Amino acid sequence: MTQETNEYREQRLQSMKTLREMGYEPYGRKYGREDLAEVRKGFAEGAAAKIAGRLMTIRRMGKMNFCTVNDGTDRFQLIFKRDELSETAFAAFKQLNLGDIIGAEGTLFTTQKGEKSLVVKEWTMLAKALEQPPEKFHGLADQEECYRRRYVDLMTNDESRERFFTRSRIIMEIRKYLWNRGFVEVETPILQDQAGGAAAKPFVSHFNALDKDCVMRIAPELYLKRLLVGGMNKVFELGKDFRNEGIDRTHNPEFTVCEVYEAYGDRTSMEAIMEGLLPHLCDTVIGSRVVEYGRTGNGEQGTGNGIAIDFNPPYRRVAYRDIVKEFMGDDWFDVAFDEQMRRAKAKAAETGANLELDGVTTELMLTHEVYDKIIERTLMQPTFVTRLPREFVPLAKACPDDPSLVDVFEFVVAGRELCPGYTEQNDPIEQRKALENQAGEDVEKIDEDFISALECGMPPTGGLGFGVDRLVMFLTGCDSIRDVVLFPQLKKA
Repeated sequence: MTQETNEYREQRLQSMKTLREMGYEPYGRKYGREDLAEVRKGFAEGAAAKIAGRLMTIRRMGKMNFCTVNDGTDRFQLIFKRDELSETAFAAFKQLNLGDIIGAEGTLFTTQKGEKSLVVKEWTMLAKALEQPPEKFHGLADQEECYRRRYVDLMTNDESRERFFTRSRIIMEIRKYLWNRGFVEVETPILQDQAGGAAAKPFVSHFNALDKDCVMRIAPELYLKRLLVGGMNKVFELGKDFRNEGIDRTHNPEFTVCEVYEAYGDRTSMEAIMEGLLPHLCDTVIGSRVVEYGRTGNGEQGTGNGIAIDFNPPYRRVAYRDIVKEFMGDDWFDVAFDEQMRRAKAKAAETGANLELDGVTTELMLTHEVYDKIIERTLMQPTFVTRLPREFVPLAKACPDDPSLVDVFEFVVAGRELCPGYTEQNDPIEQRKALENQAGEDVEKIDEDFISALECGMPPTGGLGFGVDRLVMFLTGCDSIRDVVLFPQLKKA
């Protein structure tokens, strides 16, 4: 705490003491009031109103003082006239500071400049702010401070606060969209005996009561499929997953996902869901199906191109091998590995991509590195990339015409994967083989209870899972996941 901060705090403590002596308790109780947005909407000259909010500006002008309050729905001007208030109430106004929260009753009035205002007849102290607001409410200048002290960011940044209201509306509309199509929302365990449903490093914990180790889930998939076996044919879960891995502009170790499964469906059923859900969210929440992407709400320098993403369906569909050949040559899968490596390095130099080629020893590994670091990042408009190599997706069924490929899609928007969608594997024998290949020597990682569930018979199924945080990024135009997560994970200050 700096000397200046100490001085501000002491001044505010003194004004709090003075207010109490004048009969104004600094921390009030329940206060019935109207939202400022509703007051403005129903504004009627001379009507009575009762409002509350945080002081954003104060102008003291002798016998008439002005201030602006914000209650999270709108800002509104209050006018404190000496001849409209008791002597004590007018004098106590001098003890108010920026950031204080007050309630006020009075009469609605339009100033000569046309500003809708409230002439205060009586006011109440609701909360004294002991900390000086940042830069007189111009907002936090330090981007990391916005994330670390989100409450101050929300207090001072209307755009940031509105973005999180938008996030809430998006989540509400996701639920409504799925419920209206017969899907049932369920909850599955977050603490699990073993991680499954994805290849990721889990957070490890311990059950004291049961005296056994456990992990925080990396995906709800295997439990949701158990429900399909039990006859719950259309299910979804919207909740938290946890992966003890890296943090960057699009990844946070604690993140929100939505996974959807439909019995008697397949990959195309999941494509239909995405082509319906995204326009629905644009129409009901965003207000446009064309979204500007490549900026952030708090002014952080983004990496996006600032382009318009068009969410009007239908979305492009392209096979994995075909999109690779578009970029790397029609003969890519026919030339020798050395020639593929030469082309990959040349393409990386041309595009500025950072390929990680150490340990890349096969055509499969090299191709996917090229796809992941070069090709995918060019797919700005919504695109379903289908028919991926089987090795990458052990929980999906093979394509009927080519067992080396799986019947899946990766849905890519703005150069990043938003979600995968599968024709799910429901053959327990094939599923065991795939999980064994994935586990290698760590056969204890295979979820035997899940295999047992499949052996009871799971219907043909389509499934998908998308990161809600990343979806909100795309729809609000933000290029950093930290701008759409209220309290992102950070290093210790």
